[in-house]
Amino acid sequence: MNAPEIIQAETDNILQTYVRPDIVFTHGKGIYLFDSNGNKYLDFTAGIAVTSLGHSDPDWVTAVSTQAAQLTHTSNLFHTAPQAKLAKKLVSSSFADKVYFCNSGAEANEAAIKFARKYGKKSKKQKNKIVSFSGGFHGRTMGVLAATHKAQYREPFEPVMPGVTFATYNNLESAQNAINDETCAVIVEPVQGEGGIHPAAPQFLQGVRDLCHAHNALLIFDEVQCGLGRTGHLWAHEAYGVTPDIMTLAKPLAGGLPIGATLVTQAVADVIKPGDHGSTFAAGPLVCTAAITVFDKVSQPAFLEQVRHSSAYLIHQLKTIQCDDIIDIRAAGLLIGVEMNKPVAPIIANARSQGLLIINAGETILRLTPALILEQQHVDEAVQILEKILH
Repeated sequence: MNAPEIIQAETDNILQTYVRPDIVFTHGKGIYLFDSNGNKYLDFTAGIAVTSLGHSDPDWVTAVSTQAAQLTHTSNLFHTAPQAKLAKKLVSSSFADKVYFCNSGAEANEAAIKFARKYGKKSKKQKNKIVSFSGGFHGRTMGVLAATHKAQYREPFEPVMPGVTFATYNNLESAQNAINDETCAVIVEPVQGEGGIHPAAPQFLQGVRDLCHAHNALLIFDEVQCGLGRTGHLWAHEAYGVTPDIMTLAKPLAGGLPIGATLVTQAVADVIKPGDHGSTFAAGPLVCTAAITVFDKVSQPAFLEQVRHSSAYLIHQLKTIQCDDIIDIRAAGLLIGVEMNKPVAPIIANARSQGLLIINAGETILRLTPALILEQQHVDEAVQILEKILH
């Protein structure tokens, strides 16, 4: 099939939940993607902050190929070594005592809310309320959809799960008014991604932690997009010195294969029993082998230091662009938002035509989430294209 035939087959046969440009990608290498016409693109999306090691990382390819030739799936009715090894690495590198595996960020957040609801039932008040925040995005499945703030995502599918209250992000007084003794959990992104690249203020995150302690509510950090090295720290919350009771992971964990993880303290683990939750596909040998490869690289101090260095250089270079339409540049590591005073869709299309792939985070914000292997030459190439477009 040629590119027009592939695009037509997609239109004819796939439910139209996405708007795609008329490009068919065939392969990738490092920071670059290549289409069916042989065009080369500098990829500053990384599959929406997923392919942290870039495309076709040799170690990742070898690990996945080797494991695929041995064993790919058994279900969670049986033990496999890669799952146990990955779990041990995640637990030993974080606050958590246990981890539950699933297949996506939405599933990880669904599990977090489900665990929090059961935890809340052990109290005399049988608490079950959830507090989420303005700008928060936690998934599109029916449970976490209720905790996702954007009305256009929720309203067509209402009624959604009851019991969710929204407070204002980075507003501690609003959080104080929302969190009470009926609250079983508070879910928040240390750095909002879909909501426009907004890092939490340190006093806000610490204040929410204190409120959760005061009301015996669980604090859930959604690090699906901002976790696992994206901010230059292994976990985004490490920059704040604030520890959650539950943390959710997904996007970059297996380098492009589907996986999610819900990390919990022992207090949460103690209320969950066999049969309370499960997944047929979660954490099979193949995906866990991929995740171990990603984790072992990204968790190295030198790797994280390079992410911070690349972030600082990219931010500095972006600030040199002379453009009156730029309102603000916000960043946490290599999760970067450039807020404009106009819709960014034309800018994204123009950049793509010039060989640069970027995405949006809302109507007026350019989102840059390149692979964490980003180097100075890639930054210079991207900024040169953006400067040409925006100047």
